[in-house]
Amino acid sequence: MAQTKGNFEVHDFDTFKLHVYYTNDALGDASYIIEGKDALVTMEQPLFKDNVAEFDAYLDRLGKPVEQRITNYHVGGTGHHDVVMAEGMPAFTKGDIYGGMMQGFAQAFGDAMTDLPTGKATEVAFGTTHTWAGVPFEFRHGASSDFPAASILIGGKVYYTHWTPAKAHVSHLQITSPAAIDAEIAEAERSLASDATLFIGGHGGAAGRDAVEFKIAYLKQLKTLRTANATPETFLQALKAAYPSLPGSEDLPDLAKALYANN
Repeated sequence: MAQTKGNFEVHDFDTFKLHVYYTNDALGDASYIIEGKDALVTMEQPLFKDNVAEFDAYLDRLGKPVEQRITNYHVGGTGHHDVVMAEGMPAFTKGDIYGGMMQGFAQAFGDAMTDLPTGKATEVAFGTTHTWAGVPFEFRHGASSDFPAASILIGGKVYYTHWTPAKAHVSHLQITSPAAIDAEIAEAERSLASDATLFIGGHGGAAGRDAVEFKIAYLKQLKTLRTANATPETFLQALKAAYPSLPGSEDLPDLAKALYANN
């Protein structure tokens, strides 16, 4: 299946397939299709028109009905279709924080963005498991520092969080305070304990257990360096020295600013 803007990869788990769509958009978003024997489930559909068209065309070519559409952290191009969200998320997306973010995107990207969805949003309770397309989706609380959406264990094999674990520096949008370091460590450890073999997120795509293990070690080092350094300047120097060739260093000044905001 040819792509023009983003790209797909497929992971086969015997009882279901996971189609990962790397949008390659300005936000680094990823979208997903879970393919069961007779039906499909989408997660985090794309936000930009070019990606929406490409994603929908790919979806049609799979030749199966879409049983459910999950909007977890990212409101996207689900159009008039009904969606499910974790409890509290429908109200949050209409609030000042998320609503303001979407308004900012509209100003920044203009006509490139798709129309916001108009379908009904049904809330799913944390701690519950729902089977769609023959695949179980277990809704768990995400990192306590993140806005009120869920981590989702899919088919016992795939663990979805807001950010895909990566062997790279974390974003200041993910680690917004010292407390967020502990919250993300706890969530990463929970994800490993799930026995999932693939880890996905709304930003990034798909990664293996080694990326989660790296993330935990990195965040623990981040916490140590934050404690050991009194200023953002010395913290930055120490972090760069600890990881001299790690990708994502362009975001480190903003990360330091977030970690020392209340000093």
